[in-house]
Amino acid sequence: MAPSKRKHATSAACVIPGGFTVLPVQFAPDSAAQHKLYVKEHKVRAESSSHRPLDRTLFVLNIPPYCSQGIVKELFSQFGTVQSVELNDHPGLPRDSGPNLSKYFKPAEKQCFKVGYIVFRASSSLTAVKSHPHNVPLVVSTEQHPVNTGVQKWIQKYRASFIQTEKLQELVDSFMGDYDKRKEKEAEKQKEEADKQKEDEEGWTKVTKGPKGAKARPHSEAANRRTLQKEMKKKKRKELLNFYSWQHKNTQKEHIAELRKKFEEDKQKIALLRAQRKFRPY
Repeated sequence: MAPSKRKHATSAACVIPGGFTVLPVQFAPDSAAQHKLYVKEHKVRAESSSHRPLDRTLFVLNIPPYCSQGIVKELFSQFGTVQSVELNDHPGLPRDSGPNLSKYFKPAEKQCFKVGYIVFRASSSLTAVKSHPHNVPLVVSTEQHPVNTGVQKWIQKYRASFIQTEKLQELVDSFMGDYDKRKEKEAEKQKEEADKQKEDEEGWTKVTKGPKGAKARPHSEAANRRTLQKEMKKKKRKELLNFYSWQHKNTQKEHIAELRKKFEEDKQKIALLRAQRKFRPY
């Protein structure tokens, strides 16, 4: 990949709100249409990852689907040595470090616009990228590094999809060997944790100091039974308290109902006495 042969000093860089610098990209030197990339220095304090150093990582938006990792690396190599390129569907934390799968066992990637994290070897490369003039487009496909498109691209992809039986068997054996090693390490780690917490004859559990910041917890059957008994006692105590509170409320309701009943009876007695009252002078 190579930039246009115009001089970079003809115009200044275009910076838009948000701190992003606009980089024009065109597919071929004679292409009339241009594509815009938006780049910015990657500054995320919460992300303490050695794969994305804060002083040498460039954050790129709007990467077109026809740009693979190799194309992006070659496109930005003119600004300095590129150490690594990471393309994702959306911004976020680095992918979890899992088993290293071959391209034949990885799921098909989505054909969509992506975001990229480009790590340079020197921090001065970031300054060079951000100062690139907006009227000098970066060329994706050149004579030295042509990029196939259309039918040629699909033919190349179809041919690359074939693999020899011996090569496939070698990849499978390598993956299974790594898988067995990981399982052995996990089993050894579990055995060490079990040995650290042994229960004596009286049912006590010996809790040893674990790694820094980790809480040691007993995992024996006796300890589990004691924990379960404590939880059952707490539950019964809570149910008893709820019963007492319900009984108290029920007693109050009955007392109020009795007072209301007595009040109605007194009202009837008073009304009866008023009806029986007569004038008797002698």
